Amino acid sequence: MRYLTPGRNVRRRNTSTRELTQLNFTVAIDFTASNGNPLQPTSLHYMSPYQLSAYAMALKAVGEIIQDYDSDKLFPAYGFGAKLPPEGRISHQFPLNNNDEDPNCAGIEGVLESYSQSLRTVQLYGPTCFAPVINQVARAAAKISDGSQYYVLLIITDGVISDMTQTKEAIVSASSLPMSIIIVGVGPAMFEAMEELDGDDVRVSSRGRYAERDIVQFVPFRDYVDRSGNQVLSMARLAKDVLAEIPEQLLSYMRTRDIQPRPPPPANPSPTPAPE
Repeated sequence: MRYLTPGRNVRRRNTSTRELTQLNFTVAIDFTASNGNPLQPTSLHYMSPYQLSAYAMALKAVGEIIQDYDSDKLFPAYGFGAKLPPEGRISHQFPLNNNDEDPNCAGIEGVLESYSQSLRTVQLYGPTCFAPVINQVARAAAKISDGSQYYVLLIITDGVISDMTQTKEAIVSASSLPMSIIIVGVGPAMFEAMEELDGDDVRVSSRGRYAERDIVQFVPFRDYVDRSGNQVLSMARLAKDVLAEIPEQLLSYMRTRDIQPRPPPPANPSPTPAPE
């Protein structure tokens, strides 16, 4: 079954045959104080001139693959758990590029650049709340249900979640939408709550409602770090596993909505012969 194709634009709606599915990729990064001072080498956000931070590695590993399936390569990117200048307001959904009207960054390199700039301007604080950004992406996904668009939210975090009840409710609601959530855990935390959100063993539930389908994939980054320090190999291992469930999650949405895939276009269509 073919639903995805790298770089195809599917914004046309009025044709009799539906275009192939377009992925829309959104990033959310944990800016809570438990990550450590970004100026110190012990911080998970530390920007060494010689190597990427754990956050940057996770973002680059996943994003560089997903961006091939997003035709405009403009990615909304948010931070959560920080105090914002100048008044010190705590935010769980601030645009990394500091543009409330247009949070899009140009490609993964644009996301990395905005992430680095945010580390220089905001104050890492807390708590760790996922629900606001999940609900933000869910609102966009709820507008399009014909299978032409599918949303993938990447959350990178270091620890214990503070709004577990609200996050479960957000996931249950989002499970009926064309949407998947990838959570990458960085650092030494145990991540029991993240395992619970993953829903592989027990489906996530909230207020007596169970998620319609499993839409969350969690992986701890430390399991993929190459012992020799090879960052390229670490990122390749992470990307392989973290994206493993996305195709089935997308297909499960299509099946529950009885959305049929369009046949792939011919690889090398023959030119129409000129009339004699």
